[in-house]
Amino acid sequence: MTGAPRETLTYGGNAAKIAKIHRRDGAMTNADSPAPRTVVPIEPSLLIAEAFDQAQVTELRHSVTSCARVAGLRGQRLDDFVLAVNELITNAVRHGGGRGWLRLWHRAGELVCEVADHGRGISAHQLSDRNRPAPDTAGGWGLWLARELSDTMVVDTGDGGTTVQITAALGLPEQIRRQPAE
Repeated sequence: MTGAPRETLTYGGNAAKIAKIHRRDGAMTNADSPAPRTVVPIEPSLLIAEAFDQAQVTELRHSVTSCARVAGLRGQRLDDFVLAVNELITNAVRHGGGRGWLRLWHRAGELVCEVADHGRGISAHQLSDRNRPAPDTAGGWGLWLARELSDTMVVDTGDGGTTVQITAALGLPEQIRRQPAE
């Protein structure tokens, strides 16, 4: 049985162009559908590891805010990171099967958030489109905002679901701003 292509896209934040694009095609090692993703808290710096659905989005956003503040994010950088995470968890609920999994942890001077779901994946066109959505567009803002508001973003997607990982550097003065997207 051949698995559907998986797309991996790595963004270097606003100051960089797409850093890495991988397309993986090939046979699946298991004949059955992919096993459910599990969150295993193995890092000593793990702050949150939680499954969620629509009912938990607000509570989870507040938890992320509290943990990110304790980790050292302040002011606009804190607001940007929390909004980016909120867009990812909302996308997981809306487009990823109604639920998702979030992990938040420290890693070498940065805060990392990973959101995973079991949706049908994101099209190659959507992944490669770095243009700002039209102002009158009702949808399509989630990934764009997450990319713009975080320092880096990595997307791994395919028929078995999507995992998005974003980062925010800790300890940066609020005046240091990312360069605007082109």
